[in-house]
Amino acid sequence: MNRLIRAAALGAATTLLAFGAQAQTVKIGFIDPLSGLMAPVGQNQLHSWQYIAEIANQKNWAGGPKFEIVGFDNKLSPQESLTVLKQVVDQGIRYIVQGNGSSVALALADAVAKHNERNPGKEIVYLNYAAVDPDLTNSKCNFWHFRLDANSDMKMEALTTFLAKDKNIKNVYLLNQNYSFGQAVAKAAKDYLAKKRPDIKIVGEDLHPLAQIKDFAPYVSKMKAAGTDTVITGNWGSDLALLIKAAKDAGLNANFYTYYAATTGVPTAMGAAGEDKVRFVGYWNVNNEKFVGADVAMGYQKKFNDDYYTMATYTGIALLAKAFKETKSTDPVKVAHALEGMKVESLNGEVEMRKSDHQALQPLVVAKWVKVDGKTVKYDQEKTGYGWKTEALLPTYLATQPTSCQMQRPK
Repeated sequence: MNRLIRAAALGAATTLLAFGAQAQTVKIGFIDPLSGLMAPVGQNQLHSWQYIAEIANQKNWAGGPKFEIVGFDNKLSPQESLTVLKQVVDQGIRYIVQGNGSSVALALADAVAKHNERNPGKEIVYLNYAAVDPDLTNSKCNFWHFRLDANSDMKMEALTTFLAKDKNIKNVYLLNQNYSFGQAVAKAAKDYLAKKRPDIKIVGEDLHPLAQIKDFAPYVSKMKAAGTDTVITGNWGSDLALLIKAAKDAGLNANFYTYYAATTGVPTAMGAAGEDKVRFVGYWNVNNEKFVGADVAMGYQKKFNDDYYTMATYTGIALLAKAFKETKSTDPVKVAHALEGMKVESLNGEVEMRKSDHQALQPLVVAKWVKVDGKTVKYDQEKTGYGWKTEALLPTYLATQPTSCQMQRPK
């Protein structure tokens, strides 16, 4: 009996030692733009991942393993991202995160799947925190890709449901970046508006090059000439900040319904001119009594003198930490299987990683740019004195959509 007890104890100790030795520090490769026009967004998000990893390490979320986020500049290029992926593989990094640009995401998801098929034992797990082309969790889904953000159709469903209630909206202009995500936003806007408000006219539609336009005045002139009262745009980063600035300079008196008006540079571009005119749809707003995370946002601001808005970083680290703990392993194959169907408490409530397509299911919020009042809007952005007032909160079941994914799982 004593020998059995000693053997069991030795086995348990060996398991624990193997777990600790295997992944005392788990490196995660961050693959996003750290140079060029979109660098401010990329830098903010790199810091966000690093900050949440720091919190997780301090609080031992993973029950042993620690996180380290390593930044790689992909220059917002799918081809450059594939080159970076090779560097990640060469460095033995088994987890990657990326979000800026669905064209990049589609290239990475395909490359990761092919790498994993060809290199058993060296698999990579890909957490997508912001690339929201619906195809990534529909026709082009794959086992190794997990999306932490709501897809663009989910967001447009929420946005148009809210927009449709405003009977003053008559003339809508669609302006989006010319790649898979921007094209998906434009298509969804037309489809959903036709069903919910067939009286609304699409008075103009443009697709422009991603991260190349420095002056949006010509586009704004077209909007004014068309009698636009509302602009729907999926633009992000400098493409949205410069659009808002051009609209302000030209005196365009229109509403802006956006996905990413809370991202770096846009709040400063809006300032007072955007008050009551600009809205965004997303998964979190720090000014919301039903959500938590103000302490995280304030800690981030103190450390980086910047705003925390990519809450998917919290969800991502929480999911990985729980998977490490439950499997007692950091092996990507075991972790990927554990992530399927997993639920965690994030800053916006419960988030579920749907097993069928690896799409995160979570509440969505619509918020409006207003002056800080210390009550409904306690926190501003970019020290403007303005912040986001929650106007609508859609529970998870209303924000959820079906999937066409036919997931192929490894044995």
